[in-house]
Amino acid sequence: MASARWRGRTVTALLALTLAAAGCGPVAQRQQARLPVGYDTLDGALEVWPARGGLVADAAVTTAVTEAVRDWRSPVDDRVHLSTSGILWAGEVGGTRLALVAADVPGESASWLLQLTAEGSRYAVTRAVEYTDPGYLVYADVLPVQLGDERRYLTSARVERLLGPDGQPLTVTDGLTGPVAVPACAAVPVTATLRATESLPRGRAADRLLDLGTATEQPRYPLVRDGSGTGRRALAGLDTCQLAGEDGPFVSVPRRLRDRDAPESVPRSWPMEQVSARVLGEISLGGGTSSELKQLTWESEAGPMTALVHRSPDGGPAVVSPADRTSTLQTYVLPVPGQPLVVLSWRASRTTSLSTPPGTRRLVDRPGLVVVPQPESNQTFSLANADRTYYRSVSGR
Repeated sequence: MASARWRGRTVTALLALTLAAAGCGPVAQRQQARLPVGYDTLDGALEVWPARGGLVADAAVTTAVTEAVRDWRSPVDDRVHLSTSGILWAGEVGGTRLALVAADVPGESASWLLQLTAEGSRYAVTRAVEYTDPGYLVYADVLPVQLGDERRYLTSARVERLLGPDGQPLTVTDGLTGPVAVPACAAVPVTATLRATESLPRGRAADRLLDLGTATEQPRYPLVRDGSGTGRRALAGLDTCQLAGEDGPFVSVPRRLRDRDAPESVPRSWPMEQVSARVLGEISLGGGTSSELKQLTWESEAGPMTALVHRSPDGGPAVVSPADRTSTLQTYVLPVPGQPLVVLSWRASRTTSLSTPPGTRRLVDRPGLVVVPQPESNQTFSLANADRTYYRSVSGR
């Protein structure tokens, strides 16, 4: 590839990696006997992902890692294409022999970061996360590593300095950081300084990421791009385990592969970048104290997603809605304990008019925002403007 993608789906001029041309010859040639050591990526003359770690030159380790990766299957039973993958790191960490592999899974057009640990003379894949944005994992410069409850990061050769959640530089040895204090269920920032290269002639002072927490379950990728810093502010004080839980907004849109559900795969609504929040307003329910209603927005593989966050005035846990794809009339079911609600939101103008089913009680009714009790049965709401009418249906309790 002559040019590279900063995100998986879009080509940008800022990053120009040269990858080894693969996949052009016979299958027998492509599926070579061993995984490449390192990944053949160049940014000008800089080798972006050289092989690192104390065991990368050990042929027995390379063979054992190759065998384990060859035997591994994705949640939908696809296998790794060995010749377009590579061992990024192999060595010993805290008494454990560890290998990190950038794995190309062409059946899903996906890239995976595989962690392997040694069991005697053999290696086994003990953790596998899918790079959220379809494309090459090796276009990222910071990769998450998790050993038990402990977070570390693997950095590319472009990274000059890496700041941890406390804003202090992390110690990096042979590309791998020491343990980093990352909470289980809270988003914290990680910021890389990128050196000047051919694709980034001036470097980059602050390449911002959010780590969603060590409790992020595989195969969901825990790092989210946060170039503007809006994600850090939007997720401050929120429980990322709740956002990523069974009924949370980050997992609302399941993945379907080959016309069937793939519940073990990364949900299509999982955040990639551009997380932000805006206040829709304050609502007062049952004559109680007013509380804030926020709209979360983020970019996912399936496009822009939104969800609501309601914070109770007594300081209790936040209530979050499932995600709703961005649309003209946003509809959210907000599971407030004892009083589940439907929240309808739109961009109000002189020509817009919302219609609700007969007998619907509007708990909040103002331009651009209507809150009603969740109906007992399915109901349809409509928003009319000068050009057309939009319909949205809501499930009953």
